[in-house]
Amino acid sequence: MRQKRFWQVLGPGLVTGASDDDPSGIGTYSQVGAQFGFGMLWTMALSFPLMVCVQVICARVGRVTGAGIAANLRRQFSAGVLFPIVSLLLLANTINIAADLGAMGAALQLLVGGSAMLYTVLFAAVSLLLQVFIPYSRYVRILKWLSLVLLAYVAAAFSLTIPWREVAFRTLVPPLSLSSEYLTAVVAIFGTTISPYLFFWQASQEVEEQQGAPGEEPLIAAPRQAPAQFSRMNADTYVGMAASNIVGFFIMLTTAATLHAHGVHNIATAAQAAGALRPIAGRFAFSLFSMGIIGTGLLAVPVLAGSAAYGVAEAMRWRFGMEKKLAEATRFYAVIAAAVIIGLAINFLGVDPIAALFWTAVINGVVAVPLLIAIMILASRRSAMRQFVIPGYLRWGGWATTAFMTACVTAMIATA
Repeated sequence: MRQKRFWQVLGPGLVTGASDDDPSGIGTYSQVGAQFGFGMLWTMALSFPLMVCVQVICARVGRVTGAGIAANLRRQFSAGVLFPIVSLLLLANTINIAADLGAMGAALQLLVGGSAMLYTVLFAAVSLLLQVFIPYSRYVRILKWLSLVLLAYVAAAFSLTIPWREVAFRTLVPPLSLSSEYLTAVVAIFGTTISPYLFFWQASQEVEEQQGAPGEEPLIAAPRQAPAQFSRMNADTYVGMAASNIVGFFIMLTTAATLHAHGVHNIATAAQAAGALRPIAGRFAFSLFSMGIIGTGLLAVPVLAGSAAYGVAEAMRWRFGMEKKLAEATRFYAVIAAAVIIGLAINFLGVDPIAALFWTAVINGVVAVPLLIAIMILASRRSAMRQFVIPGYLRWGGWATTAFMTACVTAMIATA
């Protein structure tokens, strides 16, 4: 009974964290593991507290105000701040969707043969139909169960012979470097883990959860509900971000122990990583890795498309919500459809997926800094949060994350 109750507590935080390990993220972690071996495992330990701070703040903004990030930015800042951020979010998410769909198609082709492009089309169609025609209250259950596919990457690592003493040493005492390749890899990792679409998604899902629960209201209207909701949000977010970082750790670990150890230092995509694992690590590890790409893609594409739609709809004052039927929020679902369809079309244009992912990381890194600054100002304003302005530990943690991401962007520009 206690386990069932704990599973019910998990929701926006778990789905947000799990979606962070999407196929493009898997590709980044695989490349880093192949290129640097165990030397980058420390980044997952550092990103966990940073992610927790930011995502807890975003969840609080949604539950306290009863509105998502874009709606609150519209209320507190000028259009000159809001619309560039939302436009760049839409652009970055669409390119990310393209990369994820392509990786899913390639992974299924590796497993069963056939046409990768046909599979890519089918994955796009399935994802879009599920988002449009299944209400959020039912769809979120699918997303929660899909998060369990992340266990494939833990299982893949434990199917190998791992030098755990060396792993522990390299995690705690990393071989730091100021080389452009090393700094670029650090930026890529944190650009993958601390992404703007996660901010928008978790805040908006808190709003969906609140609106779908009888008797629950935004906390500024029902402050008595705050202790229980803050406790639930904290547990949910800690579990979700822990899952994200543990899985990222094990993906790096798997590729470091196999690809890097066998002289394979350059991996371009998640599917390429899976294919390279087969002759080195065996069929079992290869199959787990490939199935994980497909499962995480099915989880991430709705989050990417949905977060873009929430941002646009809130900025434009449209009716929105994944609990609403198509006829009730037509323009909201049109943004979801456009993001998925354009993302699918990019796969047919011969666009270099590595270049696309690089520019997605650049856009996410650039957008994250002003967006984090805006979110921190918003979450500290009594005009927005009333008595629920964020406490001191979140304020310090949020600004530390903002400073760190600013340093990442500066390093990315310097190394570019």
